[in-house]
Amino acid sequence: MLEQGTIFEKTDSEPLAARLRPRNLEEFYGQKHLLGEGKVLRRLIEEDKVSSMIFWGPPGVGKTTLARIIANRTKAKFIDFSAVTSGIKEIKQVMEEAEKNRRFGEKTILFVDEIHRFNKAQQDAFLPYVERGSIILIGATTENPSFEVNGALLSRCKVFVLQALKTEELTELLRHAVEDERGFGRQKVEISDDLLATIANFANGDARSALSTLEMAILNGDLEGNATVVTKETIEQITSKKSLLYDKTGEEHYNLISALHKSMRNSDPDAAVYWLARMLEAGEDPIYIARRVTRFASEDIGLADPRALEIAVAAFEACRLIGMPECSVHLTEAVIYMSVTPKSNACDVAYMRAKEDALRMLAEPVPLVIRNAPTKLMKELGYGKGYEYAHDFEDKLTTMQCLPDSLAGKEYYTPTEEGSEIRFKTRLEEIKAWKKEHSKKK
Repeated sequence: MLEQGTIFEKTDSEPLAARLRPRNLEEFYGQKHLLGEGKVLRRLIEEDKVSSMIFWGPPGVGKTTLARIIANRTKAKFIDFSAVTSGIKEIKQVMEEAEKNRRFGEKTILFVDEIHRFNKAQQDAFLPYVERGSIILIGATTENPSFEVNGALLSRCKVFVLQALKTEELTELLRHAVEDERGFGRQKVEISDDLLATIANFANGDARSALSTLEMAILNGDLEGNATVVTKETIEQITSKKSLLYDKTGEEHYNLISALHKSMRNSDPDAAVYWLARMLEAGEDPIYIARRVTRFASEDIGLADPRALEIAVAAFEACRLIGMPECSVHLTEAVIYMSVTPKSNACDVAYMRAKEDALRMLAEPVPLVIRNAPTKLMKELGYGKGYEYAHDFEDKLTTMQCLPDSLAGKEYYTPTEEGSEIRFKTRLEEIKAWKKEHSKKK
């Protein structure tokens, strides 16, 4: 429920991630946008002006560690409180203790992990103590606090967004773990920078996962004399990734996503699923793949099948919510759908045509007739004069010109006859015919 005592208790029997938990900001990896020199959170910590806050970010980015560093830096009593195992009774018990400490001039930092798991009543129990200053509340959540934390409590907290660690930051952390005495610095370990980068890629931004994988790799490494040698085969065995491992920022990364995209475009679901599996089993971020599939849904399918975008976005959300390995089936469903459904690049072509004109004619004025006229002066200048509200007309159509004069009559979208797009083509032809006929009557 709650844990008190010394902040940095370490034993050799603890996991590597626990032994290497940063003791100060200098040892902390990542979050340069918040903790770099002169950045806002670093200034608040160094100037001892910390107030209640929420740390929002994915697992393994240092939310708990940062709260402990703040407590140590500000000489506050640190209480680790779990939203999973604690109720209102435990909250009140801790709050009363914090109130006593406040009277004696001692700060109390209450760290609440997974604060989004608290219900409204439990979150409300913190409010009076936060307002009174009895506690400095630091909540950690992997969920959007706008939806998961009560508005009254959220308005009294600063929200800091923590980001997944970059591959370079994780690689640096892993090298530190090999060399630091709290890690493996007291034994001879041979592991190349390339393999450290491989582990960093596999961890996907999670420092805890990276350190745990490194620890397993070293414990299962080959003993050669007085040295432990970690090989590529060791890493592949630990991560269950055979020869599929690849650099997510290198050439193979782009080759494989290109193969997936072109297989879907060529309506080859078998090849598309194969390339999908190659990437996922090599440790590729499923969110990256989901973004590319979502782009494909509009770039290569568009109005030939408007459902494609819905399915792609649904797969993206599934990847975001449940992650690997479960989301592999959602991506497979989306990739197969994209492969077999009718194709049209008319939307993409339409945008590229319009983009060319937009860049070439950036200064073209918006026609007065479709300008907004929120003020009297604008109305006097003719803004919105003659505007025709389509819903007021029987056919829901007007002959009003919406393009600048220099582009009047220009056509960007040319629908195909693929799939559902033939309906859009027929409708567009009807609209153009109507406008042509009624323009003559004017």
